[in-house]
Amino acid sequence: MNGTFNIYMAGVGGQGIGLLAELLARAADHAGLSLRGCDTHGLAQRGGMVTSHLRLGVAYSPLIPDGQADLVIALERTEALRSARSMLKEGGAVIWYDATWQALDVRTGANPPVAADDVRKAAESKGAAAHPVRRDDLPDTRMQNVAVVAEALRLALIPGIELDHVKAAMSDLMAGPGLETNLALLG
Repeated sequence: MNGTFNIYMAGVGGQGIGLLAELLARAADHAGLSLRGCDTHGLAQRGGMVTSHLRLGVAYSPLIPDGQADLVIALERTEALRSARSMLKEGGAVIWYDATWQALDVRTGANPPVAADDVRKAAESKGAAAHPVRRDDLPDTRMQNVAVVAEALRLALIPGIELDHVKAAMSDLMAGPGLETNLALLG
């Protein structure tokens, strides 16, 4: 890989951003890619924002500068919108699980709920691609992160990482029926 490919991941505590980040980091390792990364957890245990930075290729810092993410992966709409506005670079892509956790400002009536079209418009304003993911057949809602990875692989959004790399990484992190169910979701 020439240069750097930046992946910014965002979600809400309890959605599996940590597992998603570790899965992609291990997949990159299985692919032989150089990488740097870090996580921020904030108020993860209270449903607060959780982010991870993953930089593939040549990178001297694990943090992605604002507006430099080639790919934003979000596990819910509000974080997809925030991340597209602040982290997504011109011409990048955003992929998100099309569900929403009602943020405090929405519950109090200070702001309206985020719609999928809001995320699309934010991406379009940067000439970026927008890919919502929604699976009503998930055996467990905790598998939303794997559903997003499966779609990112299908769309070839992450250069150098293939299905076999993700399956190997998944085998590093899971075992038993959980592994089998998640592998089936990858296709």
